[in-house]
Amino acid sequence: MAIPATQIRRGMIILFEGNLCKVVDFRHHTPGNLRAMVQTKLRNLKTGSSFEHRFRSSDTVDRATLEQHEMEYLYSDGSQHHFMNTENYEQTAFSEEDLGDAAQWLTPGLRIQAEFYEGQPIGIELPPSLELTVVSTEPSLKGSTVSNVNKPARLENGATVQVPPFVNEGDRIRVDPSEGRYMERVK
Repeated sequence: MAIPATQIRRGMIILFEGNLCKVVDFRHHTPGNLRAMVQTKLRNLKTGSSFEHRFRSSDTVDRATLEQHEMEYLYSDGSQHHFMNTENYEQTAFSEEDLGDAAQWLTPGLRIQAEFYEGQPIGIELPPSLELTVVSTEPSLKGSTVSNVNKPARLENGATVQVPPFVNEGDRIRVDPSEGRYMERVK
């Protein structure tokens, strides 16, 4: 779908020179008596490289039409991570590059939103928070309740996050997977 360059917005996925690119940043310029332009920072979704490009306001860009499907994580077999579409039960494999940092947060049964372009998977969107069990961390010292020094804790999925001193092994905690940080202890 072609749109005027002036309608480009942050987070949009566009087709640029045959490649899918995500708009990381944009600025609309109207310098004095010159023609208006849109300065963008784009990230190629295939290679991950970022670059800048200037569009004239009269240019049009092709906005990529993405399909979103709810998927459930099943298992990993080395380089591939397998998911099942919850609507039609088809299985899809994502590579390590497709998932990037999101791969460390996968646990069996986790439901995510997956984005597809022309039937090909291009990435996933994790939920805003995950509840996981702490499998190993240093024991808290008696009387150090006022300490604000965090300690590392390894979670059931293998990821490590910094937690407050009162969190112990076996505790369930809520984490923000997009930032990899502790949010709260779950009762």
